[in-house]
Amino acid sequence: MSGKPLVGQAAVDQLLEVLDLKQIDAATFRGESPQVGAQRVFGGQVAGQALVAAGRTVDPDRLVHSLHGYFVRPGDPTVPIEFSVENIRDGRSFSVRRATAQQHGKAIFLMSASFQVAEEGLDHHSPAPQGVPGPDETPTMGDWLAQYPERLAVFKSAPQAIDVRYVATPGWVPPGDREAADEQRVWMRINGKLPDDPLIHACALAYASDLSLLDAVLSTHGEVWGPGGVIGASLDHALWLHRPFRADEWFLYDCSSPSASGSRGLASGRMFTEDGRHIASAVQEGLLRRVGAR
Repeated sequence: MSGKPLVGQAAVDQLLEVLDLKQIDAATFRGESPQVGAQRVFGGQVAGQALVAAGRTVDPDRLVHSLHGYFVRPGDPTVPIEFSVENIRDGRSFSVRRATAQQHGKAIFLMSASFQVAEEGLDHHSPAPQGVPGPDETPTMGDWLAQYPERLAVFKSAPQAIDVRYVATPGWVPPGDREAADEQRVWMRINGKLPDDPLIHACALAYASDLSLLDAVLSTHGEVWGPGGVIGASLDHALWLHRPFRADEWFLYDCSSPSASGSRGLASGRMFTEDGRHIASAVQEGLLRRVGAR
């Protein structure tokens, strides 16, 4: 893969290449990382790849509805990741898989995922937040970087396949430039066209769900990432998929943080389509430490 960051459909094609694992045998797969200069593998990438591996061992008529993962070690972007999948159960309606991602002979990520056949049943959801500007009314990443050009280098190693638009101030601005807020709201979509395969859309959503969730913990305190602020890492991640969706269409990621203590912060997020359908929910705990703290 090229070391030059890509944008638009070219970046989406690169993401699809990242998610297109090589099958070694019936339960073993191998994935690569884009060579963009990052020091560790992006957590959403390894989660998305693990879901691809698990999903390829399940009947395509069974769609993923939840996943639960633990980030055990930082991933090395310079070497392949091997995914092994264990078949836990295939029942009448549900299939459960456990996937382990390994590098250098050690686990870096563990995930359990559940898949279900389509069924009819009760249907309700809480309403989407009201009064939120739409994606076309929300500043683009380019608008923010025009204000903070010194941050441009950071984004050369960030995922480029996702159009991310912060409704309020992002967490990567300099210290003092961010007011405290009870929520972190971000419009997102894959910045190009994806195939129609529901598993690909689920994996793309899992990939995107790791991007801004922990921002909500910092938002509560008006804190920022990096020098003068906080460094962090994802510890675990859970995602529930409620309704059909396309990850290449806009969704609002409405995130908040119910608790932070002991250098750990908990964040939860709900994802809504532009017409207000609640398509997914995520919860993540992260390690958050002051820059320079031991």
